[in-house]
Formats: sequence, structure tokens, C-alpha cells
Amino acid sequence: MADNYLENKMEEHRRNASAKKYRPRLTPTGQKAGHLYIKYPPKRVFVSGGASGIGKAIVKAFCNAGCQVAFCDIDAKNGNLTAQETGARFLHIDVADVQALEAGLQHIADTWGDIDIIINNAGTFSYTPLTDCTVEQFDKTLAINLRPIFITARFLGRLRKSKQAANSYGRIINISSTRAIMSESGTEPYSASKGGITALTHALTASLSEFSITVNCISPGWIHTGKPQELRPEDHLQHPSKRVGNPDDIARACLWLSMEENGFINGENIVIDGGMTRKMQYI
Repeated sequence: MADNYLENKMEEHRRNASAKKYRPRLTPTGQKAGHLYIKYPPKRVFVSGGASGIGKAIVKAFCNAGCQVAFCDIDAKNGNLTAQETGARFLHIDVADVQALEAGLQHIADTWGDIDIIINNAGTFSYTPLTDCTVEQFDKTLAINLRPIFITARFLGRLRKSKQAANSYGRIINISSTRAIMSESGTEPYSASKGGITALTHALTASLSEFSITVNCISPGWIHTGKPQELRPEDHLQHPSKRVGNPDDIARACLWLSMEENGFINGENIVIDGGMTRKMQYI
């Protein structure tokens, strides 16, 4: 009798244990452990060079965050594809065309009422030996990589100045490059343009502070925008982070800089390169 009693009690215990629902562990603030909750109010975002590569990842990231996103690019085919995939608005614009760029910005401002975030990503790159590089090549690179940042920032400043009701939030993020601080031969136009971006960034920080607009830049290192199989093991292993970067690495940084809580980050150049510029190298 005693044996049957103990066996029945044990079986009852097993049934109750399997049916019991445990309350998930919560953090001291009441959130579920292992989950990070970020408040990200919808913003109005303009991205240059958003049809592919890093720009496309940025467009997708802000669309996924619930933002209104417009982007421009000279590549109409990929621009339309990215617009279809993300729901963002595509403007077929060559950023080297000042009037076209300003007209596109004005169209977006008229449609939305204001622009909260501008991400200057459009750029061009080529290797040309210094002795073969023409003045026209040099000027063209600056007209694509550097001058549009001045144009978009000036436009946003003028837009905010014209409004009676002040917008207490604004972000400009400029995509520079580690080539702003390190170089190899044959990259003079590109390096000059990217160095100009880092300098222009902190100048704009001072000029746009009255409009509550922070200005920062990101300097990517090796960001691979092709297929993973195109990379060799040694490409990854040379990085202290043991991998080559990808466009989402830069897109996440743009989201982070755009958070309202991060308004104290201003005038900075944030290097995202897997540690390569901190790696001492000798041949």
C-alpha cells in the first residue's frame, strides 16, 4: 500500500511538472531577458547613392525601421529594383548635377514637409596613376563624392531656417572612407574627396547646430558588396575581427547614429573597418 501511494504521488508530481508553465525571466525593467527594445519613431530619410551596395543596405534598414525613405542614384535599373523591394521612393538623379540634386531635395521636402535625416553615400572610385590623372578626373571625383554633401547640408539648413516651427531633431551622416587617413598610389582624387568629407563634417557640425542637426561621418574599410564566395580565407583572416565587412555593418551604424538618444555624438568620424587601421604592418 505504501509503495503504491509513493508511486502515485511521484506520477502526479511528474504530470504537474510537465504541465507547469514557467514565467519567463524578466530584467529589472520588466523586459524579457535576451531581448533589446529600441524606440525608433518614424523619420523622413533621404539617402544618396541608394540603389546598390552600402546605400541599398541603408535604405532597407531605415525602411525596416518604419521610416519614410527616399533615395537617389544615377543607376536607374537598380534604383527601381531597390524601390520595388523596399517601398522607398526612387529619384533618378546624378548628384554631380547641382540643379537636379536641389530639385530632388525640394520635391521631397514639399511632399513630406521636412527632412529629418540625410545620408550622403553616393561616390565614385577609380585607380589612376598620378602622372596619368587629369584635372578633369580630379574635379569629377570631387563633384560626385564631396560637393553634394555641401549641397544637401546647405539645403537642409536653409529649409530649417525658412520654417516658423522649429524641428528639434536632425541628422546628417556622411559616408567617408578609411582612405581619408591612409592611402596607396593612384588614389589621389578619391583620397582627397574622402579627406574633404571628414573635414567638411566637423565644419557643418558647427554651422548646423542652431537647427538641432548633428553631423557625423562613417569611414568604412573593406566592405564587400558582392557574393561571399568571391572572398578568400586570407581576406577575412587579415582583419583583427577575422572577417571582411558587409553593407549591413554600415547600415546599423547609421541607424544607431540616428537614434534620438544619440544626439550627443556630433562632429565625429567613426571608423568601421574590422580594426585594420589599428593594425601595425611591415613588409
